[in-house]
Amino acid sequence: MTEAPPTTQGEQAESPPERRGAPYLILDLLVFPLVIVAVGVVVFVIFGLITTEGKGPRDYLDLIRAGDSNRRWQAAFELSKVIHESRDPKLSDPRLVGGMVSLFEETGGDDPRVRRFLALALGRLGDARAVPALLAYLKDVQRGEGTDSQTHIYAVWALGAIGDASAIPTLVALASSEDPGLRKTAVHALGAFRFEEATAVLERALDDPVDDVRWNAALALAHQGHLAALPVLAQMLDRRQLSRSGAVTPDQAEEILLQAVAGAALLSDASLTARLEELGNDDPSLKVRAAAHRSLEMQGHHASP
Repeated sequence: MTEAPPTTQGEQAESPPERRGAPYLILDLLVFPLVIVAVGVVVFVIFGLITTEGKGPRDYLDLIRAGDSNRRWQAAFELSKVIHESRDPKLSDPRLVGGMVSLFEETGGDDPRVRRFLALALGRLGDARAVPALLAYLKDVQRGEGTDSQTHIYAVWALGAIGDASAIPTLVALASSEDPGLRKTAVHALGAFRFEEATAVLERALDDPVDDVRWNAALALAHQGHLAALPVLAQMLDRRQLSRSGAVTPDQAEEILLQAVAGAALLSDASLTARLEELGNDDPSLKVRAAAHRSLEMQGHHASP
């Protein structure tokens, strides 16, 4: 759920990419959309397919341009990974983001994984110069011209990770998409923005029929201190209620609880405090119990013995 994000219904999540800069910090709390976090599932398949030793970002760009069809998408994945893990000063080279944007725009007819991982790389790089290309791509999607739903989701996620306010109108529109995956990713991305327009969408999303959408909205609002998140957070803190959903595995329920505990720590509410005390004393997961204790301490409380 949390490229992090914790897991969503159906799969395990990869942790959310770390970014420098305050706007992205809130995404550590969000329940991350399924398709994005599924990147973690293929990591072990991809490892070893490319010799990575000694290669830097520009080397991978060259491979994307000149490699065969199989190596191009692998190079795009490795580029996103290098950006995620590296503090290399070369990442600030303006030619790098320019080259990545050009490739993103040019690879529409390629293996969709190339553009997908380029979007992931652009989000991880966090450079606002990528925003116009991502928005242009999503305008095509809104016109019904795009067919690769996973790339749509990666591009939406990237806009939230970058955190440039020019993306808000597009994200607001996509938060009403008929596609639940696109809708929950747009809500997730809007959590990066403390603007009235974004907050209004998050509040409406608390009534969405899809659990993942409601969870993303509640956690984003909790981080912003909005008490409107309380009812959904209370549901997320109820392991029994989560277990009644056949779509949530025990491991996923634990991740949901951990995210909800982190969100509850940001709101001062007696009903949530009582839930945290119950989890801190009785939950079968040591991780959840420890997280509940930490959240109570943050609020100046201690779990009852």
